[in-house]
Amino acid sequence: MNHKIRMIGLDLDGTLLTTKKEVTPYTRAVLEKAMAQGIEVLVSTGRPISAIPREVLSIAGMRYAVTSNGARVLGLKEQKVILESTISMELADSLLELLKEYDAVLEIFLEGVSYARSRELNKVYEYFENPSMAEYVLRTRIPTADLRELLKEKQIPADKIHIIFRNPEEQKDAYEKLRKIPEIVAVSSFGNNLEINKAGTDKGMGLLKLGELLGISREEIMACGDGMNDYEMLKTVGFGVAMENAHPKLKEIADYITVTNDEDGVAKAIEKFAL
Repeated sequence: MNHKIRMIGLDLDGTLLTTKKEVTPYTRAVLEKAMAQGIEVLVSTGRPISAIPREVLSIAGMRYAVTSNGARVLGLKEQKVILESTISMELADSLLELLKEYDAVLEIFLEGVSYARSRELNKVYEYFENPSMAEYVLRTRIPTADLRELLKEKQIPADKIHIIFRNPEEQKDAYEKLRKIPEIVAVSSFGNNLEINKAGTDKGMGLLKLGELLGISREEIMACGDGMNDYEMLKTVGFGVAMENAHPKLKEIADYITVTNDEDGVAKAIEKFAL
């Protein structure tokens, strides 16, 4: 590495958070040490701001968050939107219509809040192998009977559309349909989901644009991730770190592979390359 690290973007699930969706005391201490030294450490996540754990947002020194895969970049102190890249109401409505018949948890992110169909939330444990993921979804989603009616009522564009499948064949079928729509990009962060954003939107671009505003170059940005929604981020930043538990394709393009999210992999990478 030839450049000093001045910004670090961290994915949450499978990266910063353990399998139990926690930040260990050791990792927290390392993040606080980095920020005390003037490094901008921030979450770079597919989650909306309303679903980021309080224990993460309360880490001393954290000032920014890249949320919804880069659709909303926020200043945390005043919950100020710094950058946004949204899906138009008309396109979001057509996507909800396209996806509504799948046996899946279908949700829409609007202005940093996630809304999900009530009928799937009532049986959400059936869609996850890890019960902690199901519990997280239940805690952070607002149930609604009809997402298209909600969109019509809100009259605002969508940050992201997210769908969690029960059947892998349905996931594959949906992806083949979505990849033909040039206005969007669809990626998967874990085995049975698809995350849909406006074309050109990803965590990496969110980090780069924030870096530009703060006078931080691409070469000075490090990022850690584990899923395929982190792929562009690790390719884009100056130094990309994949977790040991990461998707194999992510490991192929990473500059470094750290240990797993249950072994403080983020903290150990930061200590090795930024402190």
